[in-house]
Amino acid sequence: MNVVLIGLPGSGKSTVGRQLARRLGLPFTDSDHVIEQRIGGSIRGFFDREGEAAFRDLEEDVIRQLTEDAAPRVLATGGGAVIRPANRARLRERGTVVYLNATPEEIFRHIKHDQARPLLQVASPLDRLRELQQERDPLYRETAHFVVATGRGKNVVALAQHIAMQLELAGVRSPAP
Repeated sequence: MNVVLIGLPGSGKSTVGRQLARRLGLPFTDSDHVIEQRIGGSIRGFFDREGEAAFRDLEEDVIRQLTEDAAPRVLATGGGAVIRPANRARLRERGTVVYLNATPEEIFRHIKHDQARPLLQVASPLDRLRELQQERDPLYRETAHFVVATGRGKNVVALAQHIAMQLELAGVRSPAP
């Protein structure tokens, strides 16, 4: 069974995902990295050239392929993966989905200098994060089996440990070796 991390851009999906994968003894996959390998370049460049609709088509195809693979893994998705109903259904049916719920202010503190996030290349990234939170929070919650708050000084190791315990308590994963 896959463990899937969803949440806003910059909420820690890749960072926490790597740590969680180590803790659970599973391989880690970042869907955005798979997309970049497939297109042979950056998501931002693809976004600028081809537009958001073309990117979402590609993202949906990658998520379909990654969730059809029978090998269990920890999968970090892009922040907008939940926009498409097909992705929400696939992720929820083919994995245990954990929503990393971070406030826009927490995220902004961590990513304010990151130029690689296409949807945040605007005059006010913090306002954009607030808009994305308002738009996507219901979709994240609809998709998730678990919601984990990432704020208040929780570090990556503590978050991964908390998620692993939640999975174990729910009977989704046995304790890591």
